[in-house]
Amino acid sequence: MTNRPQLPPEIARRRTFAIISHPDAGKTTLTEKFLLYGGAIQMAGQVRAKGEARRTRSDFMKMEQDRGISVSASAMSFDFDGHRFNLVDTPGHSDFSEDTYRTLTAVDAAIMVIDGAKGVESQTRKLFEVCRLRDLPILTFCNKMDRESRDTFEIIDEIQENLAIDVAPASWPIGVGREFIGCYDMLGDRLELMDRADRNKVAQSISMKGLDDPRLADHVPADLLAKLREEVEMARELLPTFDQRSFLEGHMTPIWFGSAINSFGVQELMQGISTYGPPPQPQNSAEREISPDENTVTGFVFKVQANMDPKHRDRVAFVRLASGHFERGMKMVHVRTKKPMAVSNPVLFLAADRELAEEAWAGDIIGIPNHGQLRIGDALTEGETLRFTGIPSFAPELLQTVRATDPMKAKHLEKALMQFAEEGAAKVFKPAIGSGFIVGVVGALQFEVLASRIELEYGIPVRLIWPMTMTAIWSI
Repeated sequence: MTNRPQLPPEIARRRTFAIISHPDAGKTTLTEKFLLYGGAIQMAGQVRAKGEARRTRSDFMKMEQDRGISVSASAMSFDFDGHRFNLVDTPGHSDFSEDTYRTLTAVDAAIMVIDGAKGVESQTRKLFEVCRLRDLPILTFCNKMDRESRDTFEIIDEIQENLAIDVAPASWPIGVGREFIGCYDMLGDRLELMDRADRNKVAQSISMKGLDDPRLADHVPADLLAKLREEVEMARELLPTFDQRSFLEGHMTPIWFGSAINSFGVQELMQGISTYGPPPQPQNSAEREISPDENTVTGFVFKVQANMDPKHRDRVAFVRLASGHFERGMKMVHVRTKKPMAVSNPVLFLAADRELAEEAWAGDIIGIPNHGQLRIGDALTEGETLRFTGIPSFAPELLQTVRATDPMKAKHLEKALMQFAEEGAAKVFKPAIGSGFIVGVVGALQFEVLASRIELEYGIPVRLIWPMTMTAIWSI
């Protein structure tokens, strides 16, 4: 993966990335702070806060807000530091990994969030392997440093050993837990101080002339300063220095330390993405490689979401633009059906909120409202026949029979299940003998989400029953 200096300026300033982690590492909180710094929201919602502060923007489903977990990938676009960020927050829970794997096909880089106390966890390892298969550059954010966490060298060693990747510290924490006061920026020789009083406040940044600058003593207690100097000296001798080429090729990850809930370390991470992150990369199709600077517009559907707006039975296809300069009203060809399609109301996302997109460039993620024509994996072009490759599809591992508690609503249930099948949220089968439907999913929690969404979005209470016997089924 290399930087392409010849990209048009509008494409070169795009940064399209996903945030991945084990559940509860602080992924959604970090996403909220990104939106805060990008000026997209005025107050960051916290996953476990009270009242109005709890309304996270990236978790827009009712179940996500009630439980404090992400169950669906959501896309957000905003500007920061002269760059256009297209950020995708992904579900951390392994039961929703299918959605996350598909999302990783539509981004150029990933941010891996690690809990400072727990280190590398099982889901982090799985998602990292997916990133490695796609040679995605990874930036690491070690979160929750304001809580009791492990030794910094221990965390770095664990990442290097478990994930077999070089780790280059971009910042170094000063103290841990209650003693945590900030970080030393190793790439820019700056002291970053955390403000515990105001969680939405940007950290104070003070430029230094290296670790010998006498002004350090004015801001850092003597014992912590001595430890910082010793640890940074050891880190510079023992750990590799950051090399952008190695990072872009997926062999090295820079690591930032911070506390997302206290808004600390987030801005430095965002600056790292804009400075070192890759611009839109070429995409693979069965026919050829598609370069982002091509004149013709191409894109592929990596996600379909039904009922994002509860007032309308809408379906929105999330499309990653692979090349060209898209303008509203363009006539595109839907390659699978070979039918022309006028894209008259494309949208840009801020989670559940959206605005009409007058234009978009390669690297952007746009939403195309439709009535079920667009499915996951579909290609949109200006006429060329392309099949994008690498979008995964998983066989269901768990099966349950689903029945409406009110028999009169069986027909409505069929329609609801069809929409969820098109979303890729579940596979739906019809038994060869008997009534009802059989739903197949990858993870058990998906059953709960399905039942909850059918009731909330369609007003149909349902019962899910584990099948007692194996029956002949066919997909519908």
